[in-house]
Amino acid sequence: MEETARKIIRELQEAGHEAYFAGGCVRDYLRGVAPKDYDIATSARPDQILKLYPRGDTIGAHFGVVLVRCGGHHFEIATFREDGAYSDGRRPESVTFSTSEADARRRDFTINGMFYDPVGDRLIDHVGGEDDLHRGLIRAIGAPRERFEEDYLRLLRAIRFATLLDFEIEPATWSALRSAADRITLISPERIREELDRLWLDSARLRGFDLLVESGLMLAILPEIIDLQGCRQPPQWHPEGDVFTHTRLMLSLLPAAASLPLVLSVLFHDIAKPATFSYDPANDRIRFSGHDQVGAKMTGGILKRLRYSNAVINATTSAVAHHMQFKEVQKMRLSTLKRFMARENFDDELELHRVDCGGSNRLFENYDFIVEKRREFEASATPLLPPRLITGEDLIARGMAAGPAFGTILTEAQDLQLEGALTNRDEALLWLDRRVVESP
Repeated sequence: MEETARKIIRELQEAGHEAYFAGGCVRDYLRGVAPKDYDIATSARPDQILKLYPRGDTIGAHFGVVLVRCGGHHFEIATFREDGAYSDGRRPESVTFSTSEADARRRDFTINGMFYDPVGDRLIDHVGGEDDLHRGLIRAIGAPRERFEEDYLRLLRAIRFATLLDFEIEPATWSALRSAADRITLISPERIREELDRLWLDSARLRGFDLLVESGLMLAILPEIIDLQGCRQPPQWHPEGDVFTHTRLMLSLLPAAASLPLVLSVLFHDIAKPATFSYDPANDRIRFSGHDQVGAKMTGGILKRLRYSNAVINATTSAVAHHMQFKEVQKMRLSTLKRFMARENFDDELELHRVDCGGSNRLFENYDFIVEKRREFEASATPLLPPRLITGEDLIARGMAAGPAFGTILTEAQDLQLEGALTNRDEALLWLDRRVVESP
C-alpha cells in the first residue's frame, strides 16, 4: 500500500502539482508505526486529479476529495482547501480550494495537521505537530473552542487519540473540551457509537473511560454510568466500594483483546442497581432485587439509542440477564448446566463472571467449577447439546397433539439424554412409549 501511495504522490508531482501524505498516516509514520491507510493532499483540483485517474470516484468532489483505486487499494486524494462556516456542528457549508498551510489550519489537532513529502523526504509542518508529537500532547489547531464547534465529534476524537496514543490533552484544549461536552448530543448516535467502540476495543480502554467521565462526555452520552457513582453495595460482597468503582475495576481486569459485547456487558451488567436499590435498616442489608433482568432491559434501551446492531444488543443483554446465574451453577442439574454452558456467547459471559469476581470479593469457586466442568465435557468428545434422541415427530406418530404436555415430554427426554439416562434412540423410544401412556 505504501509503495502504491508513493507512486501516486510521484505522479501528481510530475504533473506539476504539490502532493503529500496527510494527517494520521504522517503522525503514525513519525511514531514508527505502520499506517493503516494513506491519505493524500494535493494542490491539484478534482478535475485535474481525474485527468490522471479517470476512473476515480467523484462522490466527494464537492469537498475536493476523489477516491482512487490503485494497486488493489483505495486512496482518498483531497485538494488543499479552506472550510466555510459550520452551521450544524458537523460539516462546512462550503469549501474553497487553497494552500497546504490553509488546509493544515482547518484540521482538528496539531498531530493530525502535518504533511510529508515521500519523494523529497521532507516534513511540512505548519502547525507545530512534530513538537506536540514528541511531547505527547493533543492540542487543537488554532482556537480550541472554534475547532470543536466546527465538528463536535472532535470532542470524542480528542479522548480517543489521548487514550490510544497515551498522550495528555493540552490544558486549553481540555478546558474547551469540557466546556463543550454537552454539545456531543448534536452528533448522530452512529458517529458517537463508532468513536466509543474504538475506545472500548483498545487495551487502554480504562483510561478512555476515565477521560470520558472527567470531561463530562460520559454524562452527556451515558448518564446511566454516572448514576452508578455513590450507589452503595453490601461491603461483605463488595469491599471495593460503590457500583461505579466496581465497574471501573472490572474494566481494568479485562484482557486486551476483549470483544465488544464483553466490554459493553461489563459497563452495563450492574446498570440497574441504582434503580433497584433497597435497604433494610432492621437487618442492615442492601438488596438489588431483579437488577439483572431490569438491567438487561435498560441495556437494550441504551444500545438501541446508540444504534447498535441486533447481534451486539442480543449478546450484551443476554450476558447482563444471565450474569447472576453463575452463583447457582454448582446446584444446577446436569442437564440445566449443559444448556447454560451451551449458549452462543457463553465464553464472553464466563469472562464477565471472572472479572465480576475479580472486581469484588475475589471468590472464584463457581468460575473454577465451570472451567473444570468444561474440561470434563470436552474430554467426553460429545457436544454439550447433541441431537435430540426424540423429536416432535415421534410424539405425533404416537397420536399426541400439540399442547403443554408436548413440550414437557420433549424437555424431559432431553434432560434424561443430557444426564446419560438415555444413551441411544431405542432406549429413548421405549421410554417414550411408557411416558405417553402415563401422560394425561
